[in-house]
Amino acid sequence: MAIRINNLIINIDEDWVKLKNKAAQKLRISEGDIEEFKILRKSIDARRKNNIRFNCSVEVSCHGEKKLALKLSDKDIKIEEKISEEEIVSGKKKMSSRPVVVGMGPAGMFAGLFLAERGYRPLIIERGERIEDRTKTVNEFWNTGKLDLESNVQFGEGGAGTFSDGKLTTRIKDKRCDFILDTFSRYGAPDEITYDGKPHIGTDNLKLVVKNIRNKILESGGEILFKSKLEDLVIENKKLKAVIVNGSEIHCDNLILAIGHSSRDTYEMLFRREVFMEPKAFAIGVRVEHSQHMIDVNQYGKFAGHPKLGPADYKLTHKSKSGRGIYSFCMCPGGKVVAAASEEKALVTNGMSYYNRNLDNANSAVVVTVGEKDFQGDSPLKGIEFQRYYERLAYKLGGGNYTAPVQLIRDFLRERVSTAFGKVRPTYMPGCEFRDLRQCLPAEVVSGLQEGFVHFEKKIEGYAEGDGIITGIETRTSAPVRIMRNSNLESISVDGLYPCGEGAGYAGGIISAAVDGLKTAENIIKNYRPL
Repeated sequence: MAIRINNLIINIDEDWVKLKNKAAQKLRISEGDIEEFKILRKSIDARRKNNIRFNCSVEVSCHGEKKLALKLSDKDIKIEEKISEEEIVSGKKKMSSRPVVVGMGPAGMFAGLFLAERGYRPLIIERGERIEDRTKTVNEFWNTGKLDLESNVQFGEGGAGTFSDGKLTTRIKDKRCDFILDTFSRYGAPDEITYDGKPHIGTDNLKLVVKNIRNKILESGGEILFKSKLEDLVIENKKLKAVIVNGSEIHCDNLILAIGHSSRDTYEMLFRREVFMEPKAFAIGVRVEHSQHMIDVNQYGKFAGHPKLGPADYKLTHKSKSGRGIYSFCMCPGGKVVAAASEEKALVTNGMSYYNRNLDNANSAVVVTVGEKDFQGDSPLKGIEFQRYYERLAYKLGGGNYTAPVQLIRDFLRERVSTAFGKVRPTYMPGCEFRDLRQCLPAEVVSGLQEGFVHFEKKIEGYAEGDGIITGIETRTSAPVRIMRNSNLESISVDGLYPCGEGAGYAGGIISAAVDGLKTAENIIKNYRPL
């Protein structure tokens, strides 16, 4: 049992040590009476730029806490019972083979960790490289344009999120979210992610965390095969019997499919094997870059650059006249735009930040929703073909070798090719060329972006009419399909196949993907006993 206190305010120039004293004052006790003290939540309140503050929630343990909380009768003070973690009881069925996990992104990694720690000895298959080798391969692509089709920003240990900002925000409400954050912290992430209102790890820290989790899986009896690609499924009477990996058959009656949102060849194989899936809406657009200082001033006013605040972020949304959503996505303060292709002669961008977020540019995707009405054909894979078509246009428009088309936002609005940069220079590698980005985007997306940029200028001065630039194109916002599953999280068409995470269409970020991986592993544990 403990007391939770909400809405404790710390002014920007106050010392953090005062937070404990403020909690004591709120409870009308002395600071010395507090036996345990923990920050639960910290968020920036920048609604009034001349008076930026931090709003905090804390947990306090002290003598007679329940009686004290009832006596004070304050809406910001409440008793919280300590809820013990739900025990997952193993089932009775016997496995004929160890469970196989495909993919070492957040969903597969947490599913594998959870199974390994409970004695199920999972075999994890990852088509890409381990993080140390993958980092070298990705850096070579960024510097030279030499693309490895199996190990890149999309494929490899850690998943696509490894080369991002490592954002740990989510809109889902699930008790497993705290477990995910605690696990990341335990394996090397900064402790502040457990209470920060907008937690992030940064790509540099995330690489260490992923390596540490990998080692724990191995220590716990799991096995991980890198550079090992799922090529086919062996199905008999709608029941999974085996998987084909690098040409070899591996017996398998429980497969967690955590392939990520860019495994197009795997989607095609699943379609051939009549695994039921449906096309799903997603969004495409561009990567936007601005001066981080400009964003800081717009968001924090005179406090821009204050060491307690760090680089500012933003979240912008608009609904177009046609009803489409236009919004910023995966905003990376103090970061850079990166090449994220996974197919030859197809150009894809993404954003990345290190933990310190100390580079000159802020970047974000700005995207427009697209759906079935925009895709041609009857196949559930028609969204993939839609993505491919525009990625290939962007590649050609950039001139080849993964050079990206770039344009000032103000020139995009005026439908003219840019001729010179202002203060903001592109960070994308291997390089950029001035082009008209309307030539590699659907007309509906172009009009949506133009309408959105005009609206965003009203929210952040200089967003569209300053020196901001756009780099094309961003297409991998989420999976273009959903692999349908039942209440047991199994495929509705193949027993023993468990589609999960972003690639199956059931998550949208690191935390939600990891949670979905945990839920899937729990279902297997509840049905089967350890090996």
